[in-house]
Amino acid sequence: MNGWVSHTLCLSLILVSLLNNVLAWSSQDLHCGACRALVDELEWDISQVDPKKTIQMGSFRINPDGSQSVVEVPYARSEAHLTELLERVCEKMKEYGEKVDPSTHRKSYVRVISHDGTKMDLSGTKMDGDVTSRLKFACERIAEEYEDELIEFFSRETDNVKDRLCSKRTDLCDHALNIPHDEL
Repeated sequence: MNGWVSHTLCLSLILVSLLNNVLAWSSQDLHCGACRALVDELEWDISQVDPKKTIQMGSFRINPDGSQSVVEVPYARSEAHLTELLERVCEKMKEYGEKVDPSTHRKSYVRVISHDGTKMDLSGTKMDGDVTSRLKFACERIAEEYEDELIEFFSRETDNVKDRLCSKRTDLCDHALNIPHDEL
């Protein structure tokens, strides 16, 4: 009887360990997907702003010599515009669905509504309120926790923001740098 109890206990511990690994994997997939979707949406929103549009930055106080320390910067990448975008970007997570890779069982998140109205391949994509609410919640946590990093990266044009921010700076995607997510 004692051997049976220890065998059952050992088997239970293995199952709990496996379940914890699956849950951690799923959570990592979700946070990585949310980060990558957030970056995609910010890049899209920035690209939609007229590049000629500027905003005045600096001090509006008059210096002793009568001049002002005001400069004009492109509005699209200004801190004011980026902060505004971060406040509403996670609402767009309702336009995403979840795909599960049949061989690895890893989850990725793809846009189910294109920006330009082109038809999208949605085969194997799960679209429901649970998926979008989890993705939106993860997005909001990332936007809040990494607001300074997001503004820093997007205030100056940086190549490979998704990989640099989601993988290297935050470790949200440290499990794979090459998750496909460029269907936008």
